Amino acid sequence: MSGVAGRRMRWGTRTFLTLALVVAAGLLAAALVAGFVGPQLFHDHLLQLGHREGSAEMVHVEQAFLEATFGSLGVGLLLALALATALAWQETRRLRRPLDELTAAAARLETGDYQARVPVGGASPELDAVAEAFNAMAGRLDSVEASRRRLLSDVAHELRTPLSTLTAEVEALIDGVVPWDKESQDLLLLQADRLRQIAADLDDVSRTEEGRFTLDAHPQPVADLVEGAVASMAHRYAEGGVALTADPAHGTVLADPQRVGQILGNLLGNALRHTPPGGRVHISTAAHVGGVEISVSDTGDGLAPDQLTKVFDRFYRADTARDRDAGGSGIGLTIARGLALAHGGSLTAASDGLGHGATFTLTLPTARD
Repeated sequence: MSGVAGRRMRWGTRTFLTLALVVAAGLLAAALVAGFVGPQLFHDHLLQLGHREGSAEMVHVEQAFLEATFGSLGVGLLLALALATALAWQETRRLRRPLDELTAAAARLETGDYQARVPVGGASPELDAVAEAFNAMAGRLDSVEASRRRLLSDVAHELRTPLSTLTAEVEALIDGVVPWDKESQDLLLLQADRLRQIAADLDDVSRTEEGRFTLDAHPQPVADLVEGAVASMAHRYAEGGVALTADPAHGTVLADPQRVGQILGNLLGNALRHTPPGGRVHISTAAHVGGVEISVSDTGDGLAPDQLTKVFDRFYRADTARDRDAGGSGIGLTIARGLALAHGGSLTAASDGLGHGATFTLTLPTARD
């Protein structure tokens, strides 16, 4: 392909030659018209003025007309050709510059340099639009590449702890340092389950970010969604010594009950991890035009302003030690927000600061009658 491209005429050269040929054709047409039409018209006018056909006076006047016409026309056409050629060359260079920059940036992008950008402005609006589209594409590729690198690093970090624990426990069992008993068995099962959960969470994150979630959405009473979430988490809250309460819920939303249960489960699990014994988590609902808000509020650790902007990022932990010990992967809120968006709703976080608890608000669209 590169050899064929090298043998073909460059776009700038081809454009310049095309413009030059157009100018030359126009000048040639003007010369031909002036040479064949002008003298005959002048001859007819002389006859109308009473000059005799073939007279010496008429021949002299026509000769003078031809010399003056073709002399001045020749000089004018040569000047016009030179000026048009110079303008065509200048315009070709002006248009070729952004295309050369775009080609160079695309070559950099192909080699993995996702910082490649092209300047915008100075060319035509159409070329500026192409440059803006290229820069937007390069920006998205750069973001995807950064996300990929971060994901690989995060996955390696997440897998390191359970794999290290499994390796150490298995080696200890092989060496006879620890006996094979229920405690060892439970430890191995716990770490294996953690690896399974990380793999499942990563698959959910991938499907969320790629929009591959399939929803079985149908009208669903909000009360059923809230009561189901409370019932599924009641035992864990009782063990953790945290009170879980909910206001009576009203309204009907268009939702997949299983997926909404997953969202609320993630929110309640997150609230439980960050609320100390004796604390309280409360679920409230509020209807507004077009949607219903389900809020999960806790009296736990709270979030600083900078944490509010990161809390939905993959693998982000407001308290690393607490979440890892509790088995949190740092992906639950990312998945929950992705599911909320897939429903056509939203998931937001709010907090008055560290030590003042946090509120996560899920908004779902109202079911139409």
